[in-house]
Amino acid sequence: MKRLLSIELQKIWKNKASRVLTLTYFILLTFIALIASIKFDLGIFKFHLAEMGIFNFPFIWHFNTYIAAILKLFLAIVIVSMMANEYSYGTLKQNLIDGMSKAEFIQSKFLTVVLFASVSTIFIFIMSLILGFSFSSYTEFSIVFSDLEYLLAYFIKLVGFFSFCLFLGILVKRSAFALGFLLVWNIIEGIVKGILTFKIFPESTTAASIMQFFPLESMSNLIIEPFTRLSVVKNLGTQIGLDNVKKYDVELSSLIIVLCWTVIFIFLSHRLLKNRDL
Repeated sequence: MKRLLSIELQKIWKNKASRVLTLTYFILLTFIALIASIKFDLGIFKFHLAEMGIFNFPFIWHFNTYIAAILKLFLAIVIVSMMANEYSYGTLKQNLIDGMSKAEFIQSKFLTVVLFASVSTIFIFIMSLILGFSFSSYTEFSIVFSDLEYLLAYFIKLVGFFSFCLFLGILVKRSAFALGFLLVWNIIEGIVKGILTFKIFPESTTAASIMQFFPLESMSNLIIEPFTRLSVVKNLGTQIGLDNVKKYDVELSSLIIVLCWTVIFIFLSHRLLKNRDL
C-alpha cells in the first residue's frame, strides 16, 4: 500500500500543473481566515462577519466545511489530470509492464483520493480550531467538539467526488473532456431536479426524495448551506414572514448513499480498465 501511494505521489509532484493546483487549493483554504477581517459599511447597514458568529463553536465546523467543499474543484482537476496523464505519457502501460496489476493500479489511485481527502479534512480541522479559539464566544470543551460530524461528511463528500472524477478520467481519457462531462452531468441533474420539482411533483417532497439518489445531489446533501442558520438571517426571515424549516444535520442516509456511489465509481473504474484494450 505504501509503495503504491509513493508511486502516485511522485507522479503528481513531478507534474508542475498538478503541483501548482494542489498548493493553490490549500492556500485558498487558508483564505477562509480572511473572512474574519471583512467589514461592510453600507450606510445604516454596518456589520463585521466575524461578529455575526460564523466562527463560533460549533457553527464553525458547518461553515468551514461548506466553504472548503466549494474549492474541491482544484483537487478534482488534479485527480482527472492524474488519470489522463497515464494515457498521455504512457505510464499506465509501463506500470503494467513492470508488474503492477490493474487492480493495484486502481487501488493506488483510490489511495491517492483518500489521502487528498484526509489531508484536506485535517487541514480544515486545525484551521477551524485556530479560528474558533480566536473568535468564538464559546470555548467550552463540550461545545468545541460538538458537531464534528460535519468533518466526517466533508471527508466522505471529497472521497465520493474525487472517485467520480477518477472514473471520468478513466472513461474519457482526456482531462478537459472529463471535466466537461462533469459539468454536463451537473447541468443534467439540475434540469432533472427542476422538472421533478416544478412540473411533476410541485407540491410534495417526492422530487427531493428521488434526487437524493443522484451522485452529485447526494454529495451536495451531505453539507447543507449554513448561512440561514445565522441568527441575523433568521431574524430577517422572521420579520418578512419566512419560516425556515431546513434540516442542517448530517443525515446517515446521505452518508450511506455517497459511500455506495464511491464503491460504484471505483468498481466501474476497475471494470472499465480491465476490459479496455490498452
